[in-house]
Parts: sequence; C-alpha cells; structure tokens
Amino acid sequence: MIRVDSAPAKAQPADPIATDSAAPASVPRVLRPRRAAPADAVRPTRAEINLGHLRHNLRVVQRAAQGSKVYGVLKADAYGHGAPAVARTLERAGIDGFCVALLEEAAELRDAGIRAPILVMGGYFGNAWGEVLARDVTPVIYDRGQAEGIAREIRLSGALASPPVSVHLKIDTGMGRLGYDYREIDRFFDELSRIPEVRIAGLMTHFACAEQQNLDIVDEQLRRFEQATSVAQRRGITSLIRHAANSAALLRHDASRLDIVRPGIALFGIAPRFANAPDLHPAMKVRTEIAALRQLREGDSLGYGWTWTAKRPSRIATVPIGYADGLPRQLSNRGHMLVLGRRAPIVGTVSMDMTMIDVTDHPGVDPGDEVVVLGTQSGPLGVDEIAASEIADFTDTIPWDVLTSISRRVPRFYREP
Repeated sequence: MIRVDSAPAKAQPADPIATDSAAPASVPRVLRPRRAAPADAVRPTRAEINLGHLRHNLRVVQRAAQGSKVYGVLKADAYGHGAPAVARTLERAGIDGFCVALLEEAAELRDAGIRAPILVMGGYFGNAWGEVLARDVTPVIYDRGQAEGIAREIRLSGALASPPVSVHLKIDTGMGRLGYDYREIDRFFDELSRIPEVRIAGLMTHFACAEQQNLDIVDEQLRRFEQATSVAQRRGITSLIRHAANSAALLRHDASRLDIVRPGIALFGIAPRFANAPDLHPAMKVRTEIAALRQLREGDSLGYGWTWTAKRPSRIATVPIGYADGLPRQLSNRGHMLVLGRRAPIVGTVSMDMTMIDVTDHPGVDPGDEVVVLGTQSGPLGVDEIAASEIADFTDTIPWDVLTSISRRVPRFYREP
C-alpha cells in the first residue's frame, strides 16, 4: 500500500522570494521551496520509502547498540527520505531521539509534531537562540560566544529564575571541522563557569575515519575524548551524556558506543564500508516508467554529443528521469536500470530530464513498464538490484551523496507493507 505521510502543502507564490507587506520594503521574506507533493505528481518518476524497512533497520541498530540510546541522524531531509515522515515512523517505533545539522531542520520536525529529544549538531544557530529555547531542542556548542548568546537571550526574555539551559559540548578530537580543542578544554570550562545560565549536559565528538579498514584512528580519537571527559569530571561536571559513534563505529567498534549512538545511513538500510550488517534493508526505491520506445539501425547514434552508437539493431527506451532528478550524469554509457527484473544499460548522455536505456535484450517490454533506478525489481526476466553503493562506485562518490542528491522535484511516496 502506498500512502502519503505529510501535512498538506501550503499555497506559495511562484517567486521563491516575496516581500512581506508588514515589513519594511527592504526586508525580503525568504520562502523555502517545497518538494513535489505526491498529490501533484504527473510524471511516474518517484521515490518510494518503505516504512517497514525503516522500523526493521531501527531494530537492527538497537540490537547493535547493546543498551546505548539511539538518536537517529535525520539531517539533509533524512538523507533524502523525507524527515517528517521518517521521524514520525521512528518515533512511533521507539527511537530515543534525533540528531539534525541545522536549527531549521529541528524546527521542521517540531512543526511536524515530533516530541522526541532533538540534538542540533551543526553549530549554525545564527543568534536565533530564542528559537532554540522555544523549540525545546538541545544545541551543540563549541565556543564561548555561543554560550554567551544563550545567556543573553535568557536575560532579555526575563527568564533568569528558570533552570540553566542544557547544552552538549562538541570536542574536536581530530576531525578538525567544529569543536573545542580537546587539549584546551580546561580553559573552556573556566570561561563557562562565568556563564551560569548554561549547563553542560553532554559531551560529543565526531569520528574522522570510522569507515576505514584500520580503526587505530578511532581508538586515538576515543583516547582524546576520554582525556577531555576526565578534565570535566575533575571540574565537578558530572552526569554527562557522552556520544561519538556514527553508523560505522556503532557496527564495528564496541568501545565507541558510550551513552548514545548516532546512526544515520544504517537506519536507511545501507551498511558503511567494512561493516558486517547483512540484516539492513534499503528503505528507498526510485522508480519510473518507459515513456517511449524506438528502433535503431546498426550504426545509428543517439543523445547529446552522439556518445553512443548502435553496434546492432537496437531497441531503445526513453525514461523520464535525468540529472535534475539526481541521476548522476557520470552514469552516461556506464550505469544500468532494471526493466522486467533484468539490467538494461544506460546509453548515450544522461539528459537533464530524460535518459535512454537499451532494452534490446528485454523481450516483451512495452511503454508504461516499470523501470527501477535505485532498488530491487522482480519481473519475468529475473530479480536484480541497483544499490546506492553501486551507483556511488560508478560515480566516484559515496552512498550518502547518492541518496541526498535525489532532488525535490521527485515526490516521495511512503509505503506501508
């Protein structure tokens, strides 16, 4: 069964930037472009999200966590799966909380009715501390200025009698991106002692090399994290919630699980490199249908640049999906799609809106037949799968990139098996 698990789309002006008449003319009001809604879909191209697989993957992750709390990472619109619907499914299934990168992502989840704890890890708060407090989310901070911003907001709101705001502190143990240097953490605690409105409730770090075969760097980062933890404990900062493990560390490195684990890609059914997780089920399937069929003679060429020439009489199918939908252009003359359960090679250059596949070896194919771009298909010619990792290998990238690149003009349909 296919169902839509999203709030009705609000009407929006065609121009993505509109002027609010209640504000000065020089102040623009930026409207977030919305994803194509299933009810508005005309093309057969869509991403189908299997909610049963999400729940199954959560159970797999919970078993691997061995008692640690599970906070699902739903940044980048839940890795392209649609954050509100994914969050509702996982919240009902008993997940402990969620992690996002941006405050905007946290606001979207709260507006969708999500009540589970939300940790905002990206550090980009834009001084919107009032929004942080109003949304009841936990910010991850990494410098004194952020703590001062929270304190300033509390003073301005007149809520001085309220308990200190709980935050998590990010420790840089080697990622070199965000976080307070683990070697200087004593100085940060000195600075924080002068900001009573803020309380450190948790410590976190981020692994740089958990997807590599050798986990020595993970061991070193954990050693540095323990060093920072010891400093906090000597300063009387106790009862800390600590977390470090992403999907790869959760599945491969027992010592990294700590109090919370933060799986992302594993929840969506993809095991990181070197992780042994055969029980995971991919949650997303991208499918479309054959729009047209034509017969080419031997020697005929097709597509932009005539990059493919028929070496035999060939039957070519055109499908309505292209690089504007997230199908990598690098798959031109390299990748495959599934038709009737059998692989069909992509021929010619992937266009913005359309792609051609060679179905000469697919007897019985007709316009309207399903074409699977990502996922599994069973048909009269067999059973096969196009995995995100396969597309990533063809295009010299990673499965994370493949999933998050499925564009907003591809509507998401949610399937309850």
